[in-house]
Amino acid sequence: MTSYVIEADGGSRGNPGPAGYGAVVKDASDGQVVAEAAEAIGVATNNVAEYRGLIAGLRSVLELAGDGAEVAVRMDSKLVVEQMAGRWKIKNEGLRPLALEAAKLARRLRVTEWTWIPRAHNQHADRLANEAMDAAAKGLTWKAGGSAAPEGSTRVSGGQKADATGDAGTRSRAQRPTPLAEQTDLLDAGDIPALSAPTASVAAAQQRTSGTGWSPPTRVATSLILLRHGETSLSVERRFSGLGDPELTPNGLAQAAAAAEKLSRDPYKLDVIVTSLLGRAQQTAAAVAARTGLDVETDEDLRETDFGAWEGHTFTEVQRRWPAELAAWLADPDTPPPGGESFAAVGRRVERAQRRLMDTYEGRTVLVVSHVTPIKTLLRLALLAPPAALYRMHLDLACLSLIEHYADGQAVVKTFNDTSHLR
Repeated sequence: MTSYVIEADGGSRGNPGPAGYGAVVKDASDGQVVAEAAEAIGVATNNVAEYRGLIAGLRSVLELAGDGAEVAVRMDSKLVVEQMAGRWKIKNEGLRPLALEAAKLARRLRVTEWTWIPRAHNQHADRLANEAMDAAAKGLTWKAGGSAAPEGSTRVSGGQKADATGDAGTRSRAQRPTPLAEQTDLLDAGDIPALSAPTASVAAAQQRTSGTGWSPPTRVATSLILLRHGETSLSVERRFSGLGDPELTPNGLAQAAAAAEKLSRDPYKLDVIVTSLLGRAQQTAAAVAARTGLDVETDEDLRETDFGAWEGHTFTEVQRRWPAELAAWLADPDTPPPGGESFAAVGRRVERAQRRLMDTYEGRTVLVVSHVTPIKTLLRLALLAPPAALYRMHLDLACLSLIEHYADGQAVVKTFNDTSHLR
């Protein structure tokens, strides 16, 4: 059976700054290159780009040889190699989703070694990453062989035809007439075009919920207070912000502090703080924890949508480079961005998180610190609204919303997009 070697790298010009990754797959028996992948991923850190390179390499092997293929992974990133080998803990929670994604892919293969190599021995992958960043700086798309093409053109990698997006890199957003406000940390939903409303989902939701919303509650509610994280550099520039992990800006820290001050006073009496694993949510949650004295728990299913190749881009950039993919994404919640995650998939995992919260903290007040898409999803579920309703809501940075859930299935949205503490 053929075995393979992955060499992967990533870089950021500014850390964080314009970033890209490169990955090369070789036949282990003779060193022949059988696949290459590279992508500019917008604004990201070195570590994010390195993980993206690893993910691209793992995906390339799966495409070439399928599940169970034998592969050795070699990188000049000590951090990525040691974390993937299980020898180092993941201390930066912003990298955890990428590490989990890489581990999930690796489990489908037979990885025989995770090996650190000197940078001088990883020049092929390093070259690919720099070619991708150089091409993006010129408004071009990387193509195998070191060439570049106008954005939106098809690229060829490893002799196979691939779409221009390649593996999920960074997402960016733009002024689109549509995505969710932070989902992209981005636009007002008023700019979003109408989507078809799948009535089947409404019927399913009605079957799950027996209450009408008019009768008296059966007992003390389980209250979910939903707090969107504060401002980041990507939200300032109105870019797609999913699994990338920009920190809060000084203004974002001030927004988090203002929310924390409000939540530490009556009528709020928090029992639990649960947050997404992503750093911007954790920073926001930490501000509330410092004021309330509560510990912070995490739930991976509360993370933002994976925007795949669109991470870090503006809506205009996405519309220019991926017009067909963008149109399909806007028309159907089951359609993911290239290399990313659909709104329908996000909805399923957020619903899992909601069930865990309800089961674990029945009758208590839970602060959920998360992102635009998960918060909108929780609100949509409470309102028995279809997935298309996501495009009809707008959530500001550091805003608060409140849902009360009752044991008989009733849910009542009592507050939506409250930003009074920021004025």
